[in-house]
Amino acid sequence: MTLKIHNTLTRQLETFQTIEPGHVRMYVCGMTIYDLCHIGHARMMMAFDVVQRWLKVSGYRVTYVRNITDIDDKIIKRALERGITLRALTDEMTAAMHQDIGALGIEPPSLEPRATEYVPQMLSLIGTLQQKGLAYQAENGDVNYAVRKFPGYGKLSGKSLDDLRAGERVVVDSDKHDPLDFVLWKSAKADEPAEAQWPSAYGAGRPGWHIECSAMSCSTLGESFDIHGGGADLQFPHHENEIAQSEGATGKPLANFWVHNGFVRVDNEKMSKSLGNFFTIREVLAKYDPETVRFFIVRAHYRSALNYSDAHLDDARGALKRLYTALSLVPPAPLQQIDWEQPHARRFRAAMDEDFGTPEAIAVLFELASEVNRSKDAAAAGLLRALGGTLGLLQDDPMAYLQGGAEGGLDEASILDLIAQRVAAKQGKDFAAADRIRQDLLAQGVVLKDGPSGTTWERN
Repeated sequence: MTLKIHNTLTRQLETFQTIEPGHVRMYVCGMTIYDLCHIGHARMMMAFDVVQRWLKVSGYRVTYVRNITDIDDKIIKRALERGITLRALTDEMTAAMHQDIGALGIEPPSLEPRATEYVPQMLSLIGTLQQKGLAYQAENGDVNYAVRKFPGYGKLSGKSLDDLRAGERVVVDSDKHDPLDFVLWKSAKADEPAEAQWPSAYGAGRPGWHIECSAMSCSTLGESFDIHGGGADLQFPHHENEIAQSEGATGKPLANFWVHNGFVRVDNEKMSKSLGNFFTIREVLAKYDPETVRFFIVRAHYRSALNYSDAHLDDARGALKRLYTALSLVPPAPLQQIDWEQPHARRFRAAMDEDFGTPEAIAVLFELASEVNRSKDAAAAGLLRALGGTLGLLQDDPMAYLQGGAEGGLDEASILDLIAQRVAAKQGKDFAAADRIRQDLLAQGVVLKDGPSGTTWERN
């Protein structure tokens, strides 16, 4: 069987081939780490967790790089609001991210570079672009990329320069040669903390967002690699600008395959912090067990929109219980390796080899569960468990899961954590988030009481 992947760059399903035989080099744009991760972030990281798992099942050695953006306007703003250093904030939020996605069974990447560790490489890349006439320093001190001097700009998103100009709706920076130019290096501002500034040939400042990923990906994986991934919202301008920077500097293709996961939607709108319709991973895990959340995300195809609701999560929990019920009927026979010529395994592999087709693969799991229910065959149960394992599912003890693991619920540690999140939200003047946490706790039977000495709680 041959793995095929949808390539955003060509808008086609293409047979996957690696640059280096047997070795996949994959870069995925990670988190700008100033707050807790929400379920949309979980969807992105889950999508590429499934990708890297399946690549390994397919026999590849995988070097998976997922970065952390730890210098950014939002990070500076949040650190100043909280009265802590940038590093204290990003260390805290990185630890929280690892805890949250670890609970969902998302495996760590091979490398997790932080942007602040790669500023010299960013400056070197900017210098190369300037030497090639693709970058210039403006009167305000910023260094910008000259978009019109890169012939291939727009090839990933399909946007032409004329279309982009026609769509302008905001006043542009008069220091730019062209309104479409984007910043590579931001000159230091008087109201920014010293820790947000680095010395350079262009004066004190800090990198722009786009140059960070170009420098980190090329430094860790080489000037050309196999897969570049991220959420669909990064296709333009972030990934388009990465291509312009990297390929403008090296003259080589940055990545052979561009892979983008779909949005999470709530009431037919994209889930996002700007819209205020997001749910943190911790809020969701307070109501649902981690494997239910993982199953909910994985059973939708990674490129499709994922519709979030309690009803859909309840349905996912019921469906996962049916699979565990089948495994509880007979002890699964342990498998040293999967026989991919077995009919169910062959159909599962065919589904996954067709652009990581998890909906069809999970349908095969239910076919196997029906067979186990009917035949009480330990070999079929073992195959069900093994195939589920390739997706990070069905590895718990079936009876333990059915007797309590699937119900979720809040223990004292989870309640105290949510109370701490609410306090932080109030301190940050995010009263909508604070109120949402109170309501979520109330829905779980936990009543909060605010007093002079702090917040106490009791169960209804």
